[in-house]
Amino acid sequence: MAIQAVMFDFSGTLFRLEHRQSWFTGLVDDDGTPLDAGEQAELMRRMTTPVTLSVDLDAEHRDAWERRDLDPELHRKTYLEILRQSGVPGTEQAEALYRRLIDPGEWTPYPDTAHVLKELSSAGVRVGVLSNIAFDIRPAFTARGLDACVDEFVLSYEVGVTKPDPEVFRILVERLGSPAEATLMVGDHTDADGGARAIGCEFALVEPLPTTERADGLRAALREHGVL
Repeated sequence: MAIQAVMFDFSGTLFRLEHRQSWFTGLVDDDGTPLDAGEQAELMRRMTTPVTLSVDLDAEHRDAWERRDLDPELHRKTYLEILRQSGVPGTEQAEALYRRLIDPGEWTPYPDTAHVLKELSSAGVRVGVLSNIAFDIRPAFTARGLDACVDEFVLSYEVGVTKPDPEVFRILVERLGSPAEATLMVGDHTDADGGARAIGCEFALVEPLPTTERADGLRAALREHGVL
């Protein structure tokens, strides 16, 4: 059956939170030494890794980690603790970095994101965005005039369920109005995003590379499934 709708993951698929040197100006470790490039890169990895826990958390914070994408306050609590354990000593510094993480304006679209969304919309293919996330990502699309290209957003903290639970894919498929077998899920994680296959959707994997290193990953993934 021809693809009638495409669901996209957000982080590492359509957009990516990129390292910006200005974020770390004045940021120091416990002994007052400015963070070097390696330490900055590691902080970014820990802030954006979607499913891998990179620090040891106590029971309270472990519970918050497990439910972070269902509750904005648990999300904040978890990441402030991760930043603290990662060598960001001051609450003010950690809060500043965390605000960057949840600011949709700080996220960078992949080079082919705009073109792909516009082409799908123009071709009459229904488009949805499905994300395990605890903040509103719609402004990232609106700021670039791409909100009109997305028919539905399903965000975990709004619907109370996360990928790979089949229910969250079912919610979006129903909202898009297309049969599951005529719907393609595009994402950067085989287990989380690939969960769409449980309800009969097709799945295409893209690599969550820096935006400068993945010029046409979305287009290539769609073409493999006969779209565009």
